[in-house]
Order: sequence, then C-alpha cells, then structure tokens
Amino acid sequence: MNVAIVGGGIVGLTTALQLNSDIRNCHVNIFAANYDDVVSYTAAGLFRVGHSYAGPSEEITKKWIKDSYEYYNNISNNYEAIHCGVKQSDAYMFANSSPSVVQNPLMESIVPLYRKVTDDELNMVGKKWKYGSYFETLIIQCKYHLPWARNKLKEMGTKFMIKKLTTLKELVDNYDLIINCSGLGARELCNDKKVIPIRGQVERVQAPWIKTSFYGELDTYIIPGVDGTCTLGSTRNFESMRMEVCPHDVKSIRERCENLLPSLTKSVTLEYRVGLRPHRENGVRVNIERISNDHRKAIVVHNYGHGGYGVTTAPGTAKYAVELARDFHKSSSAKL
Repeated sequence: MNVAIVGGGIVGLTTALQLNSDIRNCHVNIFAANYDDVVSYTAAGLFRVGHSYAGPSEEITKKWIKDSYEYYNNISNNYEAIHCGVKQSDAYMFANSSPSVVQNPLMESIVPLYRKVTDDELNMVGKKWKYGSYFETLIIQCKYHLPWARNKLKEMGTKFMIKKLTTLKELVDNYDLIINCSGLGARELCNDKKVIPIRGQVERVQAPWIKTSFYGELDTYIIPGVDGTCTLGSTRNFESMRMEVCPHDVKSIRERCENLLPSLTKSVTLEYRVGLRPHRENGVRVNIERISNDHRKAIVVHNYGHGGYGVTTAPGTAKYAVELARDFHKSSSAKL
C-alpha cells in the first residue's frame, strides 16, 4: 500500500509512526511545505486538555486522551528524556474565579493522580488563589520529540517530501491512502471554513530550578521542558494570522508569570515565539472520505483540527485514524 501523509507537525509524524507500527508492507511518504516552521515547536508541551476539547463522542474523546497518555508514558519509560523529549512531570492549577476552572473530568480519569491542593500548597504561591488542583502528568518538548520521531521514521524507510499542496487530488494518481494531518492548512486544502487560527505567543526562558508546571486562571502558564528551559505563556487571539511578536504581549506574559511565580525574575530570556493553533469549531475531525481525479480514486482519512491540544492528543487521534483506514481496507478487500 502506498500511503501519503500530509503534514509534518506532531500529528503527521505521530500518525506515520502509528501507521508503520500497525500496517505491514506499506510505503509511507510525508508531504509538507516546511518541517521546521510548524506550530508544534511553539507548544509548551504539557500533557493536558481543556474542557472544550471534543471528538465525535465523549467515549471516543476519552479514548483519544487515554491512548495518547499511554503512548507518551511508554516512551518516557524507555528513552532518556533529553533524546525523546518526553518525561514524567507534575502541575498545579490555581484560580479565583471558580472551582470548576481547576477541575477537569477528562484528565482526572486518565492521569495517575488528580486532587485538590492543600492549604499549604495554596500558600506556596503567596495566598493569591482561592482554588487549586495538583496532578501528575507528562511533558512533551517538541524541540527534541519531533527530531526523534523523524529519525525513527527514516529508519523505517519513510520519505520526507517538501511540497506545498493546493489540493489532495494531486496525490491520487500515486497513493492508495492519503491521511490528511494538515492542521490549519485544511482550511484551504479541504475548504473547511470551520478551521480557524488561534494565535498564541510564548516566551522561552532559562530557569533550571523550576521542575513543576504552574497555571493561573488558564490564561497564564509556566511549563518546564526537559532541558532546564521553561515556556511562559500565553495569548489566545481568535482568527488572528499575525506572526510578529507583539511587545505588549511580551510585557503582559512576563508580568503575569512573575506574579504567579516570583522566582522567574531571575530567568534569562532565550526567545519569543508565535504560533497559530488549528482550532476547529465543531471539534477535531477524524473521518474517511473518498476522493478522485479524472483517472483514479483514493481514500482520505482526515486527522486535523486539534486546536491547542495537538501535542497532547496526536497519538490518540493517530491510532484512531489508522484503525479507520485499516478497517476500511479490510472491508473493501472482503467485498472483492
């Protein structure tokens, strides 16, 4: 089977790994306009989903998250963090607005531990917060994880093609199966106007003394990587395509993060980054579609629209997408 995967970010690479693992004798080519300028590199990488994250059903959504956690947890148990970019971690979430902000049923059923904070833990951050939760989770730092994934795929014989597609039909003549992991690109590639960008700006700092992630009211976070750096964030600008670093956001992010964790005043800035999260208004799309050109037909499995949770849930949606492709292939073969 000749397979084309469209998209060189975390969703595309993880789908390619899953495909090579689950389906034998398939030849996989990945297509992307650029493998370095992807939103995955801007992501902070804490394994967490928000309340709004949704697949086609609650059952499938929970399965995606569970499968993703097991995937990354297995990697963290078998590779050094600095090589694969994945490690065990923990996090605190604080809020004043409502106790529901720090509760998360989707996460509570997946991670090893999710509980209310103690009074001492509330005092740890200066008696500024009314509500708080603590949970054990994972960090996935794409600076290391994406190259690690690409190297594994190269060992499997996967080829990386640099090409900007204007339509998926360009691939029909040469591929039996196309898996579309194009993220924000699906807005044009599939004419899916439900896909919109959510602009996010972050600051990366050197702060090796910080080992735990901190959230304040969901709009402020401090997330340590595997290498002594931390990501400070963030912003959420719906439908903004602006990629320039905003000096007002720089100031706001720093002030909020230092207020949350004063020791950050000692940290050294390494870089500022801007990324466009591929949000889909009616949920992540993972389904099958038939397409054709004048000469041939092909099957497309779509896998995009993860918003700010692509790093967290890419393995789960990848597994689901490959299962759809495999089951469809078996069904078609049986009919023949």
